[in-house]
Amino acid sequence: MDQEEQRLLDAMLVEKQAQTRLEAERLEEALTDLLLARGDGTADDEHDPEGTPLSAEWSRMAGVRDALALTGRELASARERLAAGDYGVCAHCGRPIGAARLEARPTAELCIDCARLAESRRR
Repeated sequence: MDQEEQRLLDAMLVEKQAQTRLEAERLEEALTDLLLARGDGTADDEHDPEGTPLSAEWSRMAGVRDALALTGRELASARERLAAGDYGVCAHCGRPIGAARLEARPTAELCIDCARLAESRRR
């Protein structure tokens, strides 16, 4: 990979990091608002047939927050690999990770074959 490709990849990863941070900030604001609503004590939302209970919404938003945190860590790791010259190289077998896979999942650490193998072992 030449320096221009590396620069463009880094810029893309930086942009994705910024988007992830912005989403996380918005989510934290929404979680704060939800926490205030939950703390009200007057809302008996658990028995409201019209809407989603606050506890269910809290759980959903907490899951999204955790996913955003993971994405942030994966993007930081991808930038570290890029700086070290290891970006696009499978962490398991050392073969190149396909361009289509990296385009679809820029944080990929495994080639598609190793990713499939790892997934089958988790089942």
